Amino acid sequence: MIISTNPEFGVELALVVPYAYHLHTEGKLDTVITSKSMSPFYYFCDDVREDFTHRTIDNSAAGLDTIPNNWIHGIKPIDEPGVLNYDEWEVPPYREYYENEEFKFDGRPIVFITNKYNLEHGHKPYGYFDIKCLYDIFVILIEAGYEVIYKRPENTEFVIDQNEMGSVMRNLDIRSSVDGIGEISDRDLPKYFDNVHLFDDLIDKYSYNETQMKLMANSDYFITQSGGNAILSCLWDRPVITYITQGAELRPGYFNENSYFQQISNQKCIPVFDIIGEINTNPYDHKLNNTGKNDYLGLIKVIKDTIKEV
Repeated sequence: MIISTNPEFGVELALVVPYAYHLHTEGKLDTVITSKSMSPFYYFCDDVREDFTHRTIDNSAAGLDTIPNNWIHGIKPIDEPGVLNYDEWEVPPYREYYENEEFKFDGRPIVFITNKYNLEHGHKPYGYFDIKCLYDIFVILIEAGYEVIYKRPENTEFVIDQNEMGSVMRNLDIRSSVDGIGEISDRDLPKYFDNVHLFDDLIDKYSYNETQMKLMANSDYFITQSGGNAILSCLWDRPVITYITQGAELRPGYFNENSYFQQISNQKCIPVFDIIGEINTNPYDHKLNNTGKNDYLGLIKVIKDTIKEV
């Protein structure tokens, strides 16, 4: 069988890859046609063709109608949000395949943090970690005995969709003035800490995706936002703290045990909600944040409660 799709990154991880792996286990997978740089996610397929140079948020145009699950928010997105058809759906054993001895840091356990700064449904970003939040997280994790990997793509490293294209065109960046340092970007922040590494600095003999998969396979915890970053982080059978400000994930029950987030993560996905009032007309059963800015206090608390001292 041939699979040919180019949806959003997270959608591909949640819907396409598990179907492809299921076909592989049945001896029915012949070819995968996917986007540039995606081959490491299909390590189990002998014929992977990276033909697509763009992604699309249009599910039909992306080829999702040819696979069992064509909508990431579930078969019954209102009644059972996030619940897929799992009859032909199996997550590849990525940790087992990619775990390695190369990316070790003097035996210190690893926390992998993924950030983003993109346009969100036509408005300015809210689903991100600002520099003050990152500073606080870095301090907490270092003092607890962890090595930290920090990744925030600039959207030039891989094939992007329409939302990411808009961010690139506007040259969006996370910047702030820091006492004693001056104005810096979030990507500058790791250099001011021992035991914190900018992901880009670790890329050497492997591709972007191969490097992150080898690092993630060795990681003990993940901190990220909702969406594609969270889905990627959930593939490694370790606790994932995901920060959510808006979207279908707010629906009651979205993170129940049968949702794809919990199925992918082996019931290890921990949602933290900060529901921004400016961009949410229906908070469902969540408390609205009407301060006009992000409130990371809940996130910090969950990090402290979840990631124990070594």
